[in-house]
Amino acid sequence: MPAKTRTHFICQDCGHSQAKWAGRCPKCGEWNTMVEYLEQPEGTGARSAFPIGGVVEPVALPDVPADGAERIPLAIGEFARVLGGGIVPGAGVLISGDPGIGKSTLLLQMAAAVAQDGRKVLYVSGEESASQVKRRATRLGIDSGEFYLLADVNLNNILQQVERMQPGLIVVDSIQAVFLDALQSSAGSVSQVRECTSLLLRLAKTSAIPIFLVGHVTKEGSIAGPRVLEHMVDTVLYLEGDGFHSYRLLRSIKNRFGSTNEIGVFEMNAQGMAEVTNPSEVFLAERLPQAAGSAIAVPVEGTRPLLVEVQALASTTSFPQPRRTANGVDFNRLLLIVAVLSKRVGLRLADQDIFVNVIGGLKVSEPASDLAIAVSVASSVRNKPVAADLVLVGEVGLSGELRSVSQLARRLSEAQKLGFKRAVVPRPAKRREGGDALPPGIELIEARSLAQAIESALIL
Repeated sequence: MPAKTRTHFICQDCGHSQAKWAGRCPKCGEWNTMVEYLEQPEGTGARSAFPIGGVVEPVALPDVPADGAERIPLAIGEFARVLGGGIVPGAGVLISGDPGIGKSTLLLQMAAAVAQDGRKVLYVSGEESASQVKRRATRLGIDSGEFYLLADVNLNNILQQVERMQPGLIVVDSIQAVFLDALQSSAGSVSQVRECTSLLLRLAKTSAIPIFLVGHVTKEGSIAGPRVLEHMVDTVLYLEGDGFHSYRLLRSIKNRFGSTNEIGVFEMNAQGMAEVTNPSEVFLAERLPQAAGSAIAVPVEGTRPLLVEVQALASTTSFPQPRRTANGVDFNRLLLIVAVLSKRVGLRLADQDIFVNVIGGLKVSEPASDLAIAVSVASSVRNKPVAADLVLVGEVGLSGELRSVSQLARRLSEAQKLGFKRAVVPRPAKRREGGDALPPGIELIEARSLAQAIESALIL
């Protein structure tokens, strides 16, 4: 008697499985995340649909090579920075972002750069025809004989082409469009996404072929499909940006081969995604000097210090509860800084609507930017501008004190390159021993408290 197909319901957020459907997941508490999943009988499952690799034998620890394979060089420096220095053979990379943000364009340029080095690239398009991808490639100036297009969504056919071609890089756009014949569920379901990803990653590990997967996002901004998808891959990248701005940020939230703090900055134009090698200069290009409510912060993203403009606007309101709006700044951090300004500095903010914005679409989360946020708010309240040649670096404590930050020398060196002459820093920072030498060409204005820093920064 043939085995029966059993039905399970799996939560798309946490992966919890149960026999009956429920409107709310009993494990994570999310609503409307339980999706039907058909469990195949033994011998007809997805893993037996196509043979990949052979039997793997155990290796003694001393016999395992320490270095492993070298990274594949990538001509796109910003992309290589986020990956950790290049593409690791056999790595599985998942890139996600909002619709229309530029994921396909960026991956097309990345694949073309690899093909220019003589490596055979297979670009699998599951949502666009080959002619559509060809038109985009022509617009981007891509014309390489090692670049191959495959407009197919059947994973068995894709694996057969990979076995025949033996490419050096595979791009699948997108993983939600690919399906397996052995599964009865539709493409994009929990079972299809999980099994297709598992087979592709097994292919990557056994053949040392790096695979880039494009993933859709939900309306909340998280990757669509089961949460286990992010745990299966080696690297998870997010392409962020405002639809009203041309700048895009490539951020790593998981990377087994490098740092998760690095970001890559790109500009979307008619020729595709152009690298921004000096983002600090770009973020400050349209700055209006001597404007009240504007201050320069120097956060560090990974190994790169950035100079960004923080703008604040304080406006008197007649409502009993004033508004606090933060764009690019953590909202709770803004409330903390506003409370310190009111309690420790003595600014009257109870009748002020406060709006804080970071120029360029960048999100600043490092505590070293606290001082710039606080000074920009104080500048708007007092209607006094901050000196144009001044940067502000420091963390604000609840007692109104300024706390030292790490990598001060690198921050000040970046500020000096862009023409800034002075910097307000916490007083203990200069006496720290064992750190890098501070640049001699920039004047340090030490402040022990937030009140002292505001008085030193504002033009009387």
